[in-house]
Amino acid sequence: MKEKHTTQLNLLVLIILLLTGISTARAQEQGLTYTQYMDNLTPLNPAYSLLDKAGSISTLAHKQFVGIPGAPTTFLANLNLPFENINASAGLIVMNDQFAIENQTEANAYFAKSIQLGQNDFLAVSLNAGIRDYVANYSTLDSSDPQFRNDLREIKPNIGFGVMYYSDNYYIGISVPELTITSLGTASQQNSLNFDNHYYIAGGLLTDLDEDIKFKPAALIAYTKGIPVTANFSGTIILKETLGIGVDYRTTKQAAGILTINVDNFHIGYSYQFNTASQDLGGINIPTHEVSLSYRFGSGAAAPKLL
Repeated sequence: MKEKHTTQLNLLVLIILLLTGISTARAQEQGLTYTQYMDNLTPLNPAYSLLDKAGSISTLAHKQFVGIPGAPTTFLANLNLPFENINASAGLIVMNDQFAIENQTEANAYFAKSIQLGQNDFLAVSLNAGIRDYVANYSTLDSSDPQFRNDLREIKPNIGFGVMYYSDNYYIGISVPELTITSLGTASQQNSLNFDNHYYIAGGLLTDLDEDIKFKPAALIAYTKGIPVTANFSGTIILKETLGIGVDYRTTKQAAGILTINVDNFHIGYSYQFNTASQDLGGINIPTHEVSLSYRFGSGAAAPKLL
């Protein structure tokens, strides 16, 4: 009886996901996406890690459609270790992405190196390599049904690279962090998008508005073959290098409010994302919540990283 109830619950979850349009929206996403990219771009372009001379560990949890079982959930963590004497850094990026019966885990090690072009200008390149493990637990839907009897598991290698030009108060870069060596093959059409090549262009600027007020605009453009190009544009006001208040807009008609706090060696961030399409405003609009936490250690850790 309990097994039958679980099967019915799983089927009901999938029906709810389809009715709310989550599957369609999910299939149109540009690979790894998260709202607080302006504070930690390393998972999308490891060359960004060179902007900070202190080591750090960062985590992020991204939860879509809160309250619906099986809705998309992403957990991201990255460790960065600088080698300042050779203008280099190395680290590890781990990501777990869950959606209904699908689960993908990815781990990448990276190395980044910069050369100095001018007094405060640098050109950096990065290389990352790792592995992706994709699982689809079809048997949890209905093991008695031949169509759902066999689970699916695919393990694929991954390689990527990034380039970034940066100075004391700005950066611009391009990266391909997911350059799949082999195609996915038999996995679902929806998740096979995660195994396509993903291209990112990102830029950011930090400028003084007043003695204790800074402004940080940033942009992120993502492209994957077969999916419309998406772009994020954000702006953050930073007060006394401690409190950040920002907004972000994505061309998929989504907006977000962002709040960040820098206290000693800790950086805490929260974002609330919602749809801005006319059919969503005033109707059913299930938001996305995102929480980030970073800790900086090593040389210069007392000064909060703002760019």
